[in-house]
Amino acid sequence: QVQLVESGGGLVHAGDSLRLSCAASGRTFNMYAMGWFRQVPGKEREFVAAITWRGGRTYYADSVKGRFTISRDNAKNTVYLQMNSLKPEDTTVYHCAAKWSERSNPTGDYDYWGQGTQVTVSS
Repeated sequence: QVQLVESGGGLVHAGDSLRLSCAASGRTFNMYAMGWFRQVPGKEREFVAAITWRGGRTYYADSVKGRFTISRDNAKNTVYLQMNSLKPEDTTVYHCAAKWSERSNPTGDYDYWGQGTQVTVSS
C-alpha cells in the first residue's frame, strides 16, 4: 500500500503563487511517476502535471504550461507543484497520484490517490 498526503493549498488572490506538496509513504519502490490532477464538482478529473520518478521527465496540461512547475525530491519521496500567476479558474481541489505501470504515459492510469488539497483563487 502507498499513502499520499497533500499540503500547501489555500486562499490567494489572482496573480499570486502557491506551492503544493505531496509526500508518498509505504511501498514506493519502483514507482514510475507522480502527478497532479484537479477536479471541479460536476466535471471530469483533469490532468495538470506529472513527472517520472527516475528520469524527471515532465508533462503539463496546456492550461497550466508556463505557469506551473512540477518537481520531485526522490530522497523525501515528495513531489511539488509550484503554481504561479494563479487564476480564478484554477480554483478547485488538487489531488496527487502515483503510478507504477510504464505501459501508459504519465497523464493517466494512476494507482494511488491522495485526499486532495483545496486551492481557491479570488479575482
